[in-house]
Amino acid sequence: MPGSAHHTGRRSDALTRQRIVEAAVAILDAEGERGLNFRRLGRELSTGPGALYHHVAGKDELLSAATEVVLADVIPTGDARGDDAVREVALAVFDAIDAHPWAGTQLTLTPTHPTLLRIFETLGGHVRALGMPRSAEFAAASALLNYVLGVGGQNAANARMAPAGSRGDFLGSAAATWAQLDPAEFPFTRDVADQLREHDDREQFLAGVDLILAGIRALGVTRR
Repeated sequence: MPGSAHHTGRRSDALTRQRIVEAAVAILDAEGERGLNFRRLGRELSTGPGALYHHVAGKDELLSAATEVVLADVIPTGDARGDDAVREVALAVFDAIDAHPWAGTQLTLTPTHPTLLRIFETLGGHVRALGMPRSAEFAAASALLNYVLGVGGQNAANARMAPAGSRGDFLGSAAATWAQLDPAEFPFTRDVADQLREHDDREQFLAGVDLILAGIRALGVTRR
């Protein structure tokens, strides 16, 4: 049939920025940032790298867009107030970074990323609602943000180091190493080795959030 060869092998679905970003997210989740490049992405989408540049300027823009996609709904919209509202936001970000470790890296490397700004604005609003003195709000909100991103990123890094389904073995091995440290040089670390083996990441994370919240409240009282 005339013209049939012309259509052989061509995609019936149009290449769009959304499809490109979704494919990038899938690669990032499976292989991390090192696995993502435009040649690899082009193979995934059955197109050439040149066609991708019509929609995305480069890898930095692609990473930024992918991060925004996976964290788009991370900020809770419920009726929680005060400490509970802070915990909800913190845990939502923690879980999102746990599912997409590369996104946490992007947030820490890009202080003007739209998603990071929304998270900071939300945490800052909740801090302000706690009655903090204006002079202490920035420090309090920054402490929360840095803790959430730092612990979330570290947890995700630990998860990547442990093969699937072997988190218990990974922690057990680390705890065994801690328990064998020099008691004169590492007395505290040796003492808490069993807690490392048995702890729950999310519970420990929220315990840290609560410690920061307690400090924020104490600071608010002492500066009044």
